[in-house]
Amino acid sequence: MSFTSHYLQCEGRELHYTEWGAGHGEAVIAWHGLARTCRDMDELASHLATRYRVICPDTIGRGLSQWSPDPDREYCLDFYVRLATSLVNQLGLSDFHWVGTSMGGAIGTLAAATTLRGRIRRLVLNDNGPQLAEAAIARIRSYAGSPAAFATVSELEQYFRTVYKPYGWLSDAQWRALTESSVRRLPDGRVTPHYDPAMVQQFIQHPNDYDLWEAWDSLDLPVLCLRGEASDLLLAETAEAMRQRGPRAVVATIAGCGHAPALNVPDQIGLVERFLAGE
Repeated sequence: MSFTSHYLQCEGRELHYTEWGAGHGEAVIAWHGLARTCRDMDELASHLATRYRVICPDTIGRGLSQWSPDPDREYCLDFYVRLATSLVNQLGLSDFHWVGTSMGGAIGTLAAATTLRGRIRRLVLNDNGPQLAEAAIARIRSYAGSPAAFATVSELEQYFRTVYKPYGWLSDAQWRALTESSVRRLPDGRVTPHYDPAMVQQFIQHPNDYDLWEAWDSLDLPVLCLRGEASDLLLAETAEAMRQRGPRAVVATIAGCGHAPALNVPDQIGLVERFLAGE
């Protein structure tokens, strides 16, 4: 199954997205994590596309989407939700499922509680919840705000294999694809991850952006939370609270992973497929 690549103006900014399974009526929005791109969803989307129309956006400042000219204001969940709302409206999607990894899950949670309330039918949170561990946020800020740069793409791949080891098992081909789909070249010729380092302003200008318990408690829809067994971002006690509060999520622990499962192997993909199908 292959995808097509598209661009749309949303809230005055150009967003890039890939589309899979365009002929299907039922749709899934699959949204990537903080410092990643839409191409992280390739494996999942290619499987879901046998049944669903799958839309995988690049968040503003990531991948092939425009970088924000106003990072202090626009790199935050509220603006991301506005972008998502504009995107689905322009695509003519009256209702759809949402699968979000890390930040993509937070966008889905806030959207389901606000501008997209009643339109998100089922919500999958991949190692994300309404409360995140401060130590993990500090770790992510430490590398995301000052992305590493290397002389060669092969060195960048080795870096990705190290920092993204918590994703769990990826084949050599998947590591290569992850690298080649998220690399940009700097003016000095070195290569670095394909995102705007200013996106970490979210944690400085909007320090409480990921405190989403109020939004969580207002939700009334089926939620599946996939928690990496060794995740330092979504703590076990938070996942347990998600079972007890708000929409009372189904929580599945993914062995051999930390933050965040790569959604690239049959067991993980199967959990998402069965949940979206209501099984």
